[in-house]
Amino acid sequence: MENRLKYILQFGEIDLGKISEVGGKNASLGELVNGLKSAGVNVPDGFALSAEAYRIFIATNKMEEKISGLLNKLNTEKLADLEKAGKHIRDHLRAAKLPQEVRNEIEKAYLRLQNKYGTEIKLAVRSSATAEDLPSASFAGQQETYLNISGTEDLLEAIHNCYISLFTDRAIKYREDHGFDHLKVALSVGIQLMVRSDSASSGVIFTIDPDSGFRNVILVSSIWGLGENIVQGTVNPDEFYVFKPTLHTSHSAIISHKLGSKLKTMIFREDGSGTTNIATPLSKQIKFSLSDEEIIQLALWSEKIEAHYKKPMDIEWAKDGVTGTLFIVQARPETVFSTKRKTKFYQKYELKETGKILCSGTGLGNRIAAGTARLLSTPDDMERLNHGEILVTQKTNPDWDPILKKAAAIVTDQGGRTSHAAIVARELGAVAVVGTNDATRKIRDGELVTVSTVGGEKGAVYAGKSKWTVTDIDISKIKLPETKVMFILGDPDQAFALTAIPNNGVGLMRLEFIINNAIQIHPMALRKYSTLKNKSALQTIDRLTHNYPDKEEYFIAKLSESVAMIAAAFYPKDVIVRMSDFKSNEYANLIGGEEFEPKESNPMLGFRGASRYYHPLYREGFEMECQAIRRVRDEMGFTNIKVMIPFCRTIDEAKKVLDIMADEGLARGHNNLEIYMMCEIPSNVVLADHFSDYFDGFSIGSNDLTQLTLGVDRDSQLLAGLFSAQDPAVMQMIRQVIKSAHRTKTKIGLCGQEPSDDPNFARFLVQEGIDSISFNPDAILEGIENIEKAEKSRIEEITHS
Repeated sequence: MENRLKYILQFGEIDLGKISEVGGKNASLGELVNGLKSAGVNVPDGFALSAEAYRIFIATNKMEEKISGLLNKLNTEKLADLEKAGKHIRDHLRAAKLPQEVRNEIEKAYLRLQNKYGTEIKLAVRSSATAEDLPSASFAGQQETYLNISGTEDLLEAIHNCYISLFTDRAIKYREDHGFDHLKVALSVGIQLMVRSDSASSGVIFTIDPDSGFRNVILVSSIWGLGENIVQGTVNPDEFYVFKPTLHTSHSAIISHKLGSKLKTMIFREDGSGTTNIATPLSKQIKFSLSDEEIIQLALWSEKIEAHYKKPMDIEWAKDGVTGTLFIVQARPETVFSTKRKTKFYQKYELKETGKILCSGTGLGNRIAAGTARLLSTPDDMERLNHGEILVTQKTNPDWDPILKKAAAIVTDQGGRTSHAAIVARELGAVAVVGTNDATRKIRDGELVTVSTVGGEKGAVYAGKSKWTVTDIDISKIKLPETKVMFILGDPDQAFALTAIPNNGVGLMRLEFIINNAIQIHPMALRKYSTLKNKSALQTIDRLTHNYPDKEEYFIAKLSESVAMIAAAFYPKDVIVRMSDFKSNEYANLIGGEEFEPKESNPMLGFRGASRYYHPLYREGFEMECQAIRRVRDEMGFTNIKVMIPFCRTIDEAKKVLDIMADEGLARGHNNLEIYMMCEIPSNVVLADHFSDYFDGFSIGSNDLTQLTLGVDRDSQLLAGLFSAQDPAVMQMIRQVIKSAHRTKTKIGLCGQEPSDDPNFARFLVQEGIDSISFNPDAILEGIENIEKAEKSRIEEITHS
């Protein structure tokens, strides 16, 4: 090799074995170049200035005594002491000079890059710390990065500033807290070709779901401009989930597109080196910052990187706006779930009573915390935050790290799930609600608040101290019974986390939650968009569907992706999707719904379920539902999806609905599709033998079956004492349909709370030979316990008979 340099290592010379020489960040860059460039992964070229060069800098300038003298007897809990010592050290380092031999080598390495890629190249200059005795120690986010660097003098200055950043207040406190000897920590500097993402996009990738640790997905986050905004949590990014098992098949592997606000774009300064933030034009805020083809390319590379490192990864990427080329610019092991010992305990938080909701955003931690809200503008306000208080601020960056451990919860206006606040919250095991937009306006300093993140992806802040319960459950001791135990589920945001609980899949997935929350618009208002009369509804629809010229596609895309998230979470276990079962008054409450719904005196027994599906008032809406399900099964490959028809009153209705489904590509048996029927009307029980000719399975809806068997309005307080699924008449109906299902070899299950609330009802179902029982997530563990007891009792009865 030409003129090998003493303090310079080209990325092609580096691998993970050289962490002690170049630090973790640079070692990982070298590993990417050496291990994955040949596999087609694009990595920008560059070189590393070794940690030995830093040691020469410290020794030549006689810094050891000055640094150790200032840090002796330092109390990092006293902000003034920390700031004073840090400032003096940085002043000394700033006055020091880079040794001439080090300068010469940097200039030679820079010239080589210019000779190879042109004199106009821009550089990213990144700090990469390493500990002398602990080469694997992590110092992620503690030191500085400088972007858009050009020219020899600017490069030398950026490297010098990286050295100085080893003694920022946050870095000093981090080493003190972790017991690192300051003088045994050295700094390598990575000098990398700058990707022109200032005129394109950039972002972060996790090869697992970073909130739940679910490993079958890749999360790609993306923003316009340079990636610092996403790392610092300055903007809410676009987010895309990719399903690993279908990534190499002909199926569409992208199972979710979520549009972020992306209010800011970081670009290069026009007057030379450095960067600046500008407002993102509205036209780009409402547009995804990656194409589907680019998402897939990044996911494929991420999968290769994960396989190479043999562990879940946290990856940074950037797109060059000049060439349109994608690059991987950094990769490191994911720090939360990849290092966490597999826990045997599941801690269940349940919110009982709350005050007024103050704000909401993306929730992290799946826990609840209460305390005094402390509104802080900058880390300089550190001493105002007491242990156990709720930190409320616009956003956080690594400067906040010294104080975040004191907070019981973190609430920010800005940031997504890959922002600094989110990452630190996961690492600390803290509760966090990020991206609220208005927390600093809605929460008063000193106010008592409760922060809850037990609602799936969403989190909320409530006024006052809420009431909640916490239950510790040893999952390792839970064994599934012979009777299948399944979830009742409607919220896709909960799905990944719930897979940690033993289960046999989803016995009832309700579409109503998705339509209410993710879609919000009546399907017929989208189908008949051009003839809508309600101007207010039209304006709202335009706002929600701005990315969808085809309004029907908005409904189909949103519904299919929400269903796909749950299907992916439990794949390949069954997920039984019940088609929409709103009553007419509930449908009318959707945006634009009033124009398409009749006014009924008794919606519970009116225009609902199967009767809607073939009726001219809703048939086109049902066809859209079918198209969404067909997309999930046929295009995305989730054949674990089964379909269930609710409130099917007659055999003739069953025929009509199945004919429409077949016309929409959901023929029973096609691509192994099974179609179930909710058994919730006495006619379903009486004619069960005949209904089994049209359906592969029945699911007993105990609430409706009880109300219709007893003639009791389930919502009537006056008749509440009569409403019971354990009434002899209701139990006889259940017994009868189970026997019928066994006779016709039709699958039979039950959805409801009763088997978890009452062991006697669980025993009854098990004795009758029910195939499966579905529970709400908060009741499934009690349900498993009751079923186990019932099965044990049944075995004992058989043994003694």
